Amino acid sequence: MSAKHFLRFNDFTKEELVYLFERTRILKQRHKAGERHEPLRGKVLAMVFEKSSTRTRVSFEAGMAQLGGHAMFINSKDTQLGRGEPIEDVARVMGRMVDVVMIRTFEQTIIDTFARNCDAPVINGLTNEYHPCQTLADVYTFIEHRGPIEGKTLAWIGDTNNIVRSWLQAAQLFNFKVRIARPKGYEMKPLDGEVFGPDVLEEMVDPVEAVKGADIVATDVCVSMGFERESLQRRVDFLNYKVTTQLMSHAKPEAVFMHCLPAHRGEEVDPEVLDGVNSIVWDEAENRMHTQKALLEYLLIGKVND
Repeated sequence: MSAKHFLRFNDFTKEELVYLFERTRILKQRHKAGERHEPLRGKVLAMVFEKSSTRTRVSFEAGMAQLGGHAMFINSKDTQLGRGEPIEDVARVMGRMVDVVMIRTFEQTIIDTFARNCDAPVINGLTNEYHPCQTLADVYTFIEHRGPIEGKTLAWIGDTNNIVRSWLQAAQLFNFKVRIARPKGYEMKPLDGEVFGPDVLEEMVDPVEAVKGADIVATDVCVSMGFERESLQRRVDFLNYKVTTQLMSHAKPEAVFMHCLPAHRGEEVDPEVLDGVNSIVWDEAENRMHTQKALLEYLLIGKVND
């Protein structure tokens, strides 16, 4: 029986994701109450980092420890993967030694190839194209604060990156809309033959138009990891795409602000918004750990009823 992987947000059905959100709620509640829950005792998570991260490493390592398992940090530069060993060979060996693998890397083809050759479940911790674990936490956090996300509108301000691409996959599954405001030349480029209809995706240049009546306003840095060479030009291009208090005023009064972090205060978002009453970024960051705990539990032991 082949392992189940989480490489894109839509690798799971809506039913599976709804289960993960409910399981997240239970696991978070137990954690806050100080209850021990260690169903993954004796299990090992290998965390392979080709791109550095604070939140991804801490959330997976802490989450695995709380579930009773062990997380192993692997920097690709310290392995044969970083010295040119074929991805297929590394995957075959690692899949026989650990129970689950999380990879944070560059091209999606790297993690796709790894998963095809690995006997253990593989989780996408981030690629240039997708960031499903972040969207898992984001959707859960909105539900936690505002209830069902169906029929809502997300206004994405800024770069059409891996996170908004995963948001679009979530929108198709959960029936909500994504409005993207970006400069000309930064149009959304769907991958893998995806088609997003007007009921899911609307693109525009004007950020005010995008935010009008929105339930969620979200953004990210304008210079994502891997695009540092374009740093100066991108900062110029995105000057008018900062989330300010004035911009937020065009959204619904109860609209939430989201950011995957790290944030550059004063660049893509004003401090008053990031730290404001409508911001849920800190719960969003914490929920990376709780949603990933639910994900790890599901991939390794399936659905549970306790």
